[in-house]
Formats: sequence, structure tokens, C-alpha cells
Amino acid sequence: MKFIDLSHKIIDCLPAYPGDEETRLVNTRKLKENSYTNHRLHIDMHSGTHIDSPMHLIDSKEYICDYPLESFIGEGCIIDVRNEPVIKLKKEFKDIITNGCILLLYTGLCRKFGTEEYFNCHPVVDMEFAEFMVERKIKILGMDTPSPDKPPFSVHRLLLKNKIFILENLTNLEKLLDAEKFEVIALPLNIKADSSILRVVARMI
Repeated sequence: MKFIDLSHKIIDCLPAYPGDEETRLVNTRKLKENSYTNHRLHIDMHSGTHIDSPMHLIDSKEYICDYPLESFIGEGCIIDVRNEPVIKLKKEFKDIITNGCILLLYTGLCRKFGTEEYFNCHPVVDMEFAEFMVERKIKILGMDTPSPDKPPFSVHRLLLKNKIFILENLTNLEKLLDAEKFEVIALPLNIKADSSILRVVARMI
């Protein structure tokens, strides 16, 4: 059984979305000085690899911890959409995207993670494509970008309104391009918040 980590490592000063607070990871206790080791993490739930739930942009009373665990585990589908500033629905996608899958879009932008270009010049998902995702009732949309759209975040709102979670800032998606079948496990923290940092892995089947 093989697992592929699709998450960016959480480090001190992890690159943050413009306007969000900086991540601080501090070694607060050291073994030689304090007889034990400890670290303190100050992080926005939308920093690094994270998952958005409806509460993020929709009037919802359900926190990320209120959803059943099976909402975050499922069969994965991946589509190569490199060099496409606007990601539109194509005929061949309809054969790849299965009902209830976790859909991953590989843009290749992860290699620029943390740069100004990464946050400000990322590709976006076309509304027709987003509507098709709703039609197929996918569980989650995941991308190696900071967002599937830009203000006013219409794609975000459409997906979240239909309880389709959004995984942002993924990495290593290129390792799945030749995979025949894989499962995505994207468990959020058991946290009373709108969204959550998390560790996402793909399990090769």
C-alpha cells in the first residue's frame, strides 16, 4: 500500500494568503533547558493546505467538525489542467469525473507556492464547470492553488452552498497523474471553526 502526501509542511512563517495573519511556529520549551520539548502554533485556518466548509462563505450553522468523517474520504479523480488560465468543462472530463468523487485539478502552480504570482495570478474554474461538479455531486474539489476563483468568489459560493468542500494549496498532485485508482483522505481537525488546516493523503489502490 502506497501513500502520497498532498500537503505542504507547516513551518514558521508559512506563506499566507494576502490579508491573513502570518503563521508562527515557536519552540517554546527545549529538552536541555526545560527537561521537555514543546512547540506553540499560531495559525489561520486558511493557511497552507486546508479545507473550506460551507460556513466559510455561506450562512451555515455547521462547523467543520459537525460533518461526518465519510465526507472527507472518497475515490479520487485527477485532471491535468496545466497552462489553462480559465479551467473550462471539456467533453473528456465527463468520463473521468464520477459521481461522489473527490476531484483534484493539477495546475502545476504548486512549484510557485508562496510567491506573489501564486497568490495573485492563479487559474480559475469556469462557472459551467463548477455547475457540472454540482451535477455530479462530487464530495470535494481540490487544487494546487490558493483558490478555485477570485472575488466575488462565485464558484466558492456555488460549491459550498451545495456542501462541496474545497481543498486549497495542495502539492505533489503530479504523482497521481499516472495512477489507475486512488483514494483521497482529507480529514480536518476536530475543531469548531469554519475551515481547517489538515494533512491530505492519497492512498493508491
